[in-house]
Amino acid sequence: MNTTNIILLTIIIIGIIGILYVITYNNIINYKIKIEKAEGIIDENLRKKYDIIAKLNIAIKKVVTKKDYLKDYIELKDKRISNYELDRKLTEAMNIILEVKSDHEELENKDFNNDLKEIEQINEILTSCKNYYNKNTSELNKIIRKFPSNIVAKIHRYKIKPFFDGKNMQDAVIDDFKL
Repeated sequence: MNTTNIILLTIIIIGIIGILYVITYNNIINYKIKIEKAEGIIDENLRKKYDIIAKLNIAIKKVVTKKDYLKDYIELKDKRISNYELDRKLTEAMNIILEVKSDHEELENKDFNNDLKEIEQINEILTSCKNYYNKNTSELNKIIRKFPSNIVAKIHRYKIKPFFDGKNMQDAVIDDFKL
């Protein structure tokens, strides 16, 4: 083989490696964009849900003056917690609201019920976005673990991403499977 053939072969091999690198990198970025989009929708809807719960809290305080059922939940705005924790706390707050509503017939009005329906719609959006997020996170994690895409991921310092529920299926913690 002469030097021209060796140089040509080297250029072809480097070109193929470059193309594979770009394809793999774009695949990783595609999943990251999908995950970030889902995170944005989840964040926006959690904020809406929080605002409606705060509004419902005002209506509850007008009827039930003796006890502030949602004080701890309304103060969540001042705390730095993850969207996962916020989602859990807002679900707990909703359960309290439904209990208070069943105990107090005075809360049975059109505005209160409309707010509850709006929260149901938000919950449907959140459920679908969480599923979308977890599906794409699973795919991204597969890519990050597989060869040769794991090399590209290491070069760009991409790590395994946890699922929305905060569970890490890669660790040895068995409590991940408890509710």
